[in-house]
Amino acid sequence: MSTFEGSLTTPQGRFAIVASKFNLEIVARLVGGAKDALQKYRVAEEAIDLLFVPGAFELPLVARRLANSKKYVAVICLGAVIHGDTDHYDYVCKAAADGILQAGLMTGVPVLFGVLTCDTEEQAYARAGGKDGNKGTDVALAAIEMVNLLRQLA
Repeated sequence: MSTFEGSLTTPQGRFAIVASKFNLEIVARLVGGAKDALQKYRVAEEAIDLLFVPGAFELPLVARRLANSKKYVAVICLGAVIHGDTDHYDYVCKAAADGILQAGLMTGVPVLFGVLTCDTEEQAYARAGGKDGNKGTDVALAAIEMVNLLRQLA
């Protein structure tokens, strides 16, 4: 039996981080975690492009365009959607999750879902560098692993 697993070996190539400007204070912490993680594993700052979109709903379109360009080995999507008083939260979360998934499936490029979907701001801050860690860091590490795993399967 052969076993394949992604590693945290520094992959060659460019990474894109697509970040939502909505809830920017929280998202900025996710971006910081992602950039720090990539740089910790020796991805040069010059090999990281950061793009901002208005909100989480817009992440999939830009992610798919970047993945289709074949300029990037992975696209990391970061955002924060916090539950409000209406159903808007449900639509935005579903659209972002489905669209990001489809961007990766349709292009064959790892497109990572780093969108916090929280009931409260406190929960979001806890997951953006607070007591629950930084999900931006987690998603960047997953991006490195996925790049390395897919290269093994090529």
